[in-house]
Amino acid sequence: MGALPEWMSSLPEQGLTAEEYDRMPAEHCRNIEIVDGKIVVSPSATPRHNRIVWRLAGALEKILPEPWQVTIDVDLRISEVPLTNRRPDVIVFKGDPDKIPVLPSSTMLVVEVMSQGSVNTDRLDKPAEYASVEIPYFWRIERDSAGLIVYTHILNPTTKSYAPAGAHSLTLKTDRPFPMEIDLTALV
Repeated sequence: MGALPEWMSSLPEQGLTAEEYDRMPAEHCRNIEIVDGKIVVSPSATPRHNRIVWRLAGALEKILPEPWQVTIDVDLRISEVPLTNRRPDVIVFKGDPDKIPVLPSSTMLVVEVMSQGSVNTDRLDKPAEYASVEIPYFWRIERDSAGLIVYTHILNPTTKSYAPAGAHSLTLKTDRPFPMEIDLTALV
């Protein structure tokens, strides 16, 4: 592994603040997440991973009612202090499409497409963080030899945790958070 880029090695030891992060150039923020003020470097996604994300976002965009919209791979500000920014693969939100970070209060659904390098993060850490800020719906997409499986979850606001709401293969058909039917075979 090579040396850290100069900009990364000059970061404050106590962790980044929201103000410091928001001043960073966009190209520095593209492949990182911030957890408790510390940088977590995310490896580049595979073309297959990206194809699933783009196609799912496109399918959702066609069915979302106003004022909801969909975006991919942008900062979701989980907390200001300590700074925690995640970059879900897909976010369904409302509000200004040019304003980042997206805030949990304007977010209806987050989706993570699981990769080999993010199994525990996508199954444990991120759902707990998303639930703690009361994002109503969380989906996790996993691949197996037969195709894709979408695990849908709904927030239990009392416990601030997600409850399983279904596992879908071939077709994602649900009424939550909106009525939809998505051909999962078309996403691969």
